[in-house]
Amino acid sequence: MLNRGIRILNFDNSVVRQKELIARYAAQTVDFTSLAEEARLFMSALGRERIIKALKGTDNSRPTFIGSGDFHHASEILSASLEEPFCAIVFDFHPDWDILPPRFGCGSWVSRMLENRNMLKCVLIGMGSDDLSWPALQTGNLGALSGGRLEIYPFRHKPTTVYCRRISGNHSLRVEKGFLSSRILWHELEKEEDLEKFILDVIAGLPVRRAYISIDKDCLKKEFALTNWEEGFFSLGQLISMLSVVRENLDIAGLDIAGDYSAPFVPRRLKNFLSRLDHPAALPVDGLRDDFILRVNEKTNLEILRAVIP
Repeated sequence: MLNRGIRILNFDNSVVRQKELIARYAAQTVDFTSLAEEARLFMSALGRERIIKALKGTDNSRPTFIGSGDFHHASEILSASLEEPFCAIVFDFHPDWDILPPRFGCGSWVSRMLENRNMLKCVLIGMGSDDLSWPALQTGNLGALSGGRLEIYPFRHKPTTVYCRRISGNHSLRVEKGFLSSRILWHELEKEEDLEKFILDVIAGLPVRRAYISIDKDCLKKEFALTNWEEGFFSLGQLISMLSVVRENLDIAGLDIAGDYSAPFVPRRLKNFLSRLDHPAALPVDGLRDDFILRVNEKTNLEILRAVIP
């Protein structure tokens, strides 16, 4: 069961400035600002170990705020702290399942979590990015779809063709196999009439009731979340309704929230170049005041906590 207090992994000062959030929930803050440059987008194995060491002795049962989605790979570290078998449910606009380097990155952390033997099944919900299109899909963790250990439910996405990769269909998608290619037909949540029934079906397919939940607010429309990534498709009400069902039917052993705003700038030349390539040219925050961005994200953070903490 989740603690009523919160934990903030402060890489970018995006959450510690949310005064109402901190006033309502006793916050335990771990200062990682000295690691922000190294950890944004991706980090080394040494950087990962430094974070693990700094988190020892902190309360893993607290809902944990990570800051920008640029640091979402911290979720892999947090979920790895669970000592008993669990399933993961991830709400995100991106699948974060790349199999190429960097190994410890915001675009590959789901693949690292899939290496954890205690993680029995992972369900990705709400995607809509080009990561599910060709050619990016070629380097997705398609092998994990075999046997249903990984399920992926985009909010909206056209069928995608991949080449020279073996893919097995599962409950979340169908595969039409050709000679050297396969066509994936996604289970689009946009076509679901009842998302609460959908999430109940997902829960029914989990091998254990112990769960780790990760939420990147970029899965939401910009009325509800202002991030340094693309705008998602879910309304806040849709996300809250699914989270409420999750809370009522699963033992939430850990939860993190990413998707607060900080500028995606890194002083290191190579990493800053990669950041500019990876992030969209136009952001949902463009032209908006900083205090407005902060207020929108804080309001959504508070609503999420009300849904997941009994």
